[in-house]
This record gives sequence, structure tokens and C-alpha cells, in this order.
Amino acid sequence: MLLFSLAIIGGLIILIWSADRFVEGAVASALKIGMTPMMIGITIVAFGTSAPELIVSATAAFEGASNLAVGNALGSNIANIALVLGITALVSAIPVTRGILKIEMPILITATLLATLFIMDATLTFWDGIALLIILTASLLALAKLSSGNNNGTADEIGETALMSSAKAYGLLGFSIILLLGSSHLLVWGAEGIAKALGVSDLIIGLTIVAIGTSLPELAASIASAMKNQHELALGNIIGSNLFNLLAVLAIPALIHPPEIDASALYRDYGVMLGLTIGLALLAFCNHLFEKPYIGKFAGILLVSSYIVYLAVLFQQTTSTAL
Repeated sequence: MLLFSLAIIGGLIILIWSADRFVEGAVASALKIGMTPMMIGITIVAFGTSAPELIVSATAAFEGASNLAVGNALGSNIANIALVLGITALVSAIPVTRGILKIEMPILITATLLATLFIMDATLTFWDGIALLIILTASLLALAKLSSGNNNGTADEIGETALMSSAKAYGLLGFSIILLLGSSHLLVWGAEGIAKALGVSDLIIGLTIVAIGTSLPELAASIASAMKNQHELALGNIIGSNLFNLLAVLAIPALIHPPEIDASALYRDYGVMLGLTIGLALLAFCNHLFEKPYIGKFAGILLVSSYIVYLAVLFQQTTSTAL
């Protein structure tokens, strides 16, 4: 058990560090080939925040642990809204801009509802995976078109890497990919080992330990944004990350090792994720309606409390099943 725990901790540390290096290398490499800052922000930077989930999901699927991959995707989205956004709101109120209300939020809700159509039969086939990727592509194109000229959120990150040499950019990109793959193997091995030792399913481990661990980059980025008075970036980052998690991370096991989704994952976990997503949208729109365009501490308490309740339900159901 100790060895498996150390594997998870070490894997998460290396995974998170290498994900940051991946973004740096990928942004610099994209600039070298003439990619525009806006497209870099919408694709590479957004992809980078979900890199841990994507790599872990692919590794788990290749190793036949597709339920761990599904749990990682759903659990990360739940953690992003209830835990990451909740804690960030407790640190500082999060403004809800008109751009998020008119562009990002409607796209996330639409994509979530469309994804529901492909998952509601409790199976994820190869063609379901293709459909999810098509929805992701359409969502990114819509974001690119509607957000044209509004890419200030990535200006600082792009500016820091613009002067990087080509050799360093490509070298950093290749090195970070190797680390991402290696650390994800270590993490999945540790997660499967703990699941077997505790007698619980891969799904539960994916929903909890792996999901919380792979959501740490979003938590760090959101709190850092709040501390730097860039609060508006927090909500946009969460929406972008959840879009990738739902459509890309969930598509990976469907393409590699199509799973049959556990009924509890469909009705309990997907239901919680869908409820939190719709609830976040309603909260944002209602706050604007009553001229309070921000997510404050009270909402933060509700979100964090909802996550604690969710974990308690998971623990209770897992314990009763084991007995």
C-alpha cells in the first residue's frame, strides 16, 4: 500500500510539473510555426490545463482500466466546479463577465447536453468517441469565431515564451511529453494497486484520488489568478478545462478500449456533473440578473459543501458495497 501511495504522489507531482513545461514548449513551438496568439490560447493553453487528465485517461484505457479513465473525466469536472471554483470564490469573489455569459457558458452547456445523448445508454462506443471529438472541434471553432480579438487571458503566458529559441522550444516539448507519459503510467499503476488493496473499483479511485490530483493545476492556476487580481481568468479556465475533460478525456477510452459505463457512474456521477454545470450557469445568470455579476463567498461555501457531501455519498456507497 505504501509503495502504491508513493507512486500516486510522485506521479502527480511529476505530472503537474511536466504539464506546465508542456504548455511552455507547445506555445513556443506554435509561435515558431506561425500560429496566432488567439488560436494558441483557445487550443494549446486550454489543452494544457487538461493534459494530466488526457494523458492519464489514455494510459488507463491502454492498460484496460477504462472505468478509471471515465471516473477521471467525470470526477475532474465535478472537482473543478465544486472544489476548485468553490475554494477560489472563498479566496476572492470571481467576476462573471458578459463574454463568459454570452459565449463560453452557452457553449459548455450545449456541449454537455449533446454529450449526454451519447452517454445516456451507459455505453461508450468508438463512434461515440468520434462524435465527442466532433463536438469538441465545433466548440473550439465557435469559441475562436466568437472570441475573436478577446485573447487577453493568454497574453502574459504567450509573452513569456515568445523569445524562446526553436531548439529549446522543441526540446522542452519533447522532454515534457516523455515525463507526462512516464508519470501517468506511475499514477495509473499506483491507483490500480490501491483500488485492489482497498477492494474498491477503478471508477471510485478515478472519481476521487486521481480526479482531485489531476485537478490540482486548475486549483493552483485559479488561486494564483485570484491572488494577482485576475479573478476573471478563474471561471474561464474552469469552463475551458471542463469542455476538454468532457469531450476529449471521455472520448479517449471510447476510441481505445470502449467501456460499458457503470450504472452508478451514469446516474450518480454524470448526474452530479450535469447538475453542477447547469447550476453554475444558473448561478451566473441569476447574479447578473440581480446586478451582482460575481460568484462570492456564500456561493463558494455552497460549492465546497456540495463536494464534501458528494464525497461522503461515495464513501458511504463504497463501504456498503464492500460489506
